[in-house]
Amino acid sequence: MWSDPWAVVAEADRVQWRYIPLESVGPLHFGMSLKEAVATMEGLGFTSEPVRVGGRFGPHGQSAVEFRTADRPAYQVDVVAYEVDTLGLTCITVDARSGPQVTLDGIRLIGQTPSKLDDELRGHLDTLGLDVVITPEGDVGSGALGILPRAQRAGDVLLTRAVFGRPNDWAYTMFDCIPAEEWDVR
Repeated sequence: MWSDPWAVVAEADRVQWRYIPLESVGPLHFGMSLKEAVATMEGLGFTSEPVRVGGRFGPHGQSAVEFRTADRPAYQVDVVAYEVDTLGLTCITVDARSGPQVTLDGIRLIGQTPSKLDDELRGHLDTLGLDVVITPEGDVGSGALGILPRAQRAGDVLLTRAVFGRPNDWAYTMFDCIPAEEWDVR
């Protein structure tokens, strides 16, 4: 039987992760290799697709691996980790419908209505004295915290997914470290 492609995992059923800005998204750490990421995620019950090579950023090659919990259908991806050559993981994305719930200082980042997350994140950034970044789609994010939420369709509603990145020697801003495919409408 074909499962509902728009189904959203209940909050209580989501794996719970914490985001430490510019350091880690749950068990995935910026700078770790894809091989280390696969071993870590498999140890937590996630399955992975073979590593795919995604092209080049200037002189650097890029690869990615997709993760999902073992009970998810093959078309459902919970987390994607991107690696650039010897820099290790530089970008991590979490799906709105089925990905782990990722929190930042108590703010739930995944599976929220975009307007609610915008308000909470804007207030948090104001409290920290950090600049607000507005994405091309109008969502609130933060280069200083390495997070750009994106809206993702879930049937007839939009929910938040998140793109986490860490600028480095080859990517000077959050926008530079996000692979082109992550800007696609979902």
